Amino acid sequence: MCVCAAAASPAVAAFPDRPLKLVVPYTPGGAADQLSRVLAERLSRELAQPVVVENKPGANTMIAATQVARSQPDGYTLFLASNASMVLNPMLYQKIAYDAARDFRVLSVVAELPLVVVANNQVPAATLAQFVSVAKARPGKLNYASVGIGNPLQLATELLKSRTGMDVAHIPYNGSAPALSSLMANDTQLMVDVISTSLPLVKEGKIKALAVTTAERLPVLPEVPTVAESGFPGFRAATWFGVAVPAETPAAEAGALRDAVARVMRQPDFRERFQALGLVIQAPRDQAETERYVEEDRKRWGEVIRANHIKLD
Repeated sequence: MCVCAAAASPAVAAFPDRPLKLVVPYTPGGAADQLSRVLAERLSRELAQPVVVENKPGANTMIAATQVARSQPDGYTLFLASNASMVLNPMLYQKIAYDAARDFRVLSVVAELPLVVVANNQVPAATLAQFVSVAKARPGKLNYASVGIGNPLQLATELLKSRTGMDVAHIPYNGSAPALSSLMANDTQLMVDVISTSLPLVKEGKIKALAVTTAERLPVLPEVPTVAESGFPGFRAATWFGVAVPAETPAAEAGALRDAVARVMRQPDFRERFQALGLVIQAPRDQAETERYVEEDRKRWGEVIRANHIKLD
């Protein structure tokens, strides 16, 4: 009787056997959203199931992150994770409804969004080292622009300040457009910005690029040295986007998703498509390497946040 019952039980369906959802914590149209849509389209092919993008912006990615953290951990809900949601927010915000380390498993770091150190054209400095010398000669007299307190761009500038020893005052703005306008008007003299928004202004000669914050030079600005090359070895700062699932997602489903994402990341046209946006598609990492990457990111930014006593409500 038992043998018959076992024989009659239906076979377990292969994963995935229905559509998946990729929750994106940003509004449609930006670089992160574009990445998520192409990624979803390619994953649909790899997994032979639709992967539907659901935009859920708000509260600096925390609304979407909370939703995914509380979703069924069955492999059918994915999250476009970033260093904002997985690293910075848990350290910055006093009230947060999820625990990034406990509630999520980051499966893959898909892309880094490099940062560029840009300056007003009137500052008598053609290199980062020269800017640091100018700033040190006038401590507290120069200003740097950012897009808000606790934003990755502000934290990257504070990290740069600590590594170079320069004293420049922080002027926060509500968005990259007013911040860059202040830089062009010489109300501020320095900004660390995402490459995608500053690149057109650099190309038009409206601001100048002093250095990039990546480990290597960028193809879109091949003549601009890295911060490390500019006399500050070991410096690296970037925002990143990846794919995460709820922590309790079974290992088999998580592994199938990680492998599918890795196959997409290896596609040459996928890598090339985002180069113009300044997104650097990463080489696939295994789970241990991904966890190490995220942990190093937490350590790097945790030191900056603690040193500057940055807390957000």
